[in-house]
Amino acid sequence: MEIREKIMADVKAAMIAKESLKLGALRMLQAAIKNREIEVRPEAITQDDVMGVIKKLVKQRKESIEQYQQANRQDLVDKEAEELKVLENYLPAQMSREQIEPIVNEVIAALGAKTVKDMGPVMKEVIARTAGTADNKIVSEIIKAKLA
Repeated sequence: MEIREKIMADVKAAMIAKESLKLGALRMLQAAIKNREIEVRPEAITQDDVMGVIKKLVKQRKESIEQYQQANRQDLVDKEAEELKVLENYLPAQMSREQIEPIVNEVIAALGAKTVKDMGPVMKEVIARTAGTADNKIVSEIIKAKLA
């Protein structure tokens, strides 16, 4: 089942179950996908485009949660956390820090990276090898630690 079809089915299920928060998150996701579809016209939207939209929304939710925590707005933190859970269901399972480190070490050795100035090519290669299953923020932190 294509991811967009799964989202549509989940919207219907959320409507039937009267899960308003989940329904709102899914409708927001559908709108973001539709906007991306309009941006890439006349080409058809790809699965990678849809995944990119989902990743962007997940990142936005994580950043919002941090900001709301700093502002002591627990009600908004809870709402964003619920939306984050809904969105993460559509992402592939994320790799742990322990799984990412060997890949980073391998890439650093292969490219002969020595300083933080070499971070760009290392980051690009690690992202290509993990194929979207690693959090870029964690990858960046690991690379900085290794090259510093």
